[in-house]
Amino acid sequence: MEQKDYYDILGLTNGAGEKQIRDAYRRMALLHHPDRNRDNPEAAERMKEINESYAVLSDSRKRREYDVLRQAYGSSAYGQFRQTHSDQDIFRGSDVQQIFEELSRAFGFRGFDDIFRESYGAGYRTFEFRQPGVFGRVVVGGFGDGQRAGRSASPVGYLEKLIRYGLRKKWGIELPERGKDLQDSILLSPDQARHGGKVRYSSGRTGRELFVTIPSNTREGRRLRLKGMGEGGRAGGEAGDLYVTVHVRNVLLQKASELFARIRSFLRSRYSTS
Repeated sequence: MEQKDYYDILGLTNGAGEKQIRDAYRRMALLHHPDRNRDNPEAAERMKEINESYAVLSDSRKRREYDVLRQAYGSSAYGQFRQTHSDQDIFRGSDVQQIFEELSRAFGFRGFDDIFRESYGAGYRTFEFRQPGVFGRVVVGGFGDGQRAGRSASPVGYLEKLIRYGLRKKWGIELPERGKDLQDSILLSPDQARHGGKVRYSSGRTGRELFVTIPSNTREGRRLRLKGMGEGGRAGGEAGDLYVTVHVRNVLLQKASELFARIRSFLRSRYSTS
């Protein structure tokens, strides 16, 4: 595979910050936009390299993976990186298309779709992934829009696990992974459910004691989301969320329970003194 370096393509050093990366991409995209280089048949290919470089270096996780490979493999890092990252992986979540469109509109150039449909071919939105024992095709709505899949996303999830396993096994790279969401319940009195406010809550799933803000007029069965209160993430990944289902005490049952408690207390005190 051809040797490339994402930093060199954007004219950056490996210590570049986020703003420097974004500014470099804008500068290079404007300089090498195919509409400014119509006499250069390689302009679209050059622009593809610039887009890919920005998509990787502007994403902290992808950039960290690439930096590790760069230290280990030097000039061969690009080839190693592309063995485990498809176009879909690289452009998922990137704002490269948005920035490119803004530049194109500002200078009256053609947009992202018009240019790269020619460059990638009619099926530029379709990405294939291949791994031992796995083959699938995912059709996405555009670069960076990996959620709109033309087929079930389960093969992608399986592929992600394979990639994680391969990176950890071969190079010792542990990718950040989001923690799992957890489910629990909270019991409120009718007054608490009606008026709302802060309620002390002891989570049986996490072992933590929290103050939960209950909205007024909360009904039985409502689910409250406590962001970041779920299972902790791995390797620097963000924590999952905790979803708490509200249960409201029945008023009649609560009063009956209180009455029985008073009767029990009265009987105990009477017989204990006799």
